[in-house]
Amino acid sequence: MQTRQEYQVLQGAVINPQFAKRGKEVSARRLRYNAKKRDAGFVDYRNMGYVTEIKDQGYCGSCWAFSTTGAIEGQIFKKTGHLVSLSEQNLVDCSKPYGTHGCNGAWMANAYDYVLSNGLQATDTYPYTSVDTQPCFYDSRLAIAHIRDYRFIPKGDEQALADAVATVGPITVAIDADQSSFLFYSSGIYDEPNCSPDHLSHAVLLVGYGSEEGQDYWIIKNSWGTSWGEGGYMRMIRNGRNTCGIASYALYPVV
Repeated sequence: MQTRQEYQVLQGAVINPQFAKRGKEVSARRLRYNAKKRDAGFVDYRNMGYVTEIKDQGYCGSCWAFSTTGAIEGQIFKKTGHLVSLSEQNLVDCSKPYGTHGCNGAWMANAYDYVLSNGLQATDTYPYTSVDTQPCFYDSRLAIAHIRDYRFIPKGDEQALADAVATVGPITVAIDADQSSFLFYSSGIYDEPNCSPDHLSHAVLLVGYGSEEGQDYWIIKNSWGTSWGEGGYMRMIRNGRNTCGIASYALYPVV
């Protein structure tokens, strides 16, 4: 059983207001208009080619890097039809000048700022090591991912978040994962009354939503390996109350 300190290492979303508004906020009205045209009652990007395999951050608070690469991977697939695993280690090693803290956490907008300015290599050319003590080995000649900007979802707006998932693709989100029920989640629709919409401690990737027996849920991709949850994924209750802060800090890249 993990200690409280060990569990906190597995998290790592650090919200820094200084960087929280570099990207612009997308219009909820525009998202709603686009979503109505699609009329998607459920979305699961795992079945549509947008999502790479479940990864494992190890004993390193680098969830922010996995949440960032996952959304960029999805947008590159949407644009090119090619799914490529992007390098979290590239972000861990090289984005510290942009306000990240390696294995001690970061806010995902800082990571997007790095990619916006530099680009990102694939995992194949910059493999993950689960440490933040090595120098930056980034080689711009090997960069395969670039973004033009990033956008924030209106804070706390679950409808806007659902509309963004339906029309954009996988979304970078921060949640409160500080409850032991999250650590020991194995299956079913997660509904933790003690988690907070304001205490955001962990970054994950939102890859869809659906409904089971009348209960709506979000589909979350975690970065704790396949032995956690439903093969590395979680279904979290979607009830319009911003459970665990899933809509408090959500953003996506523009490629």
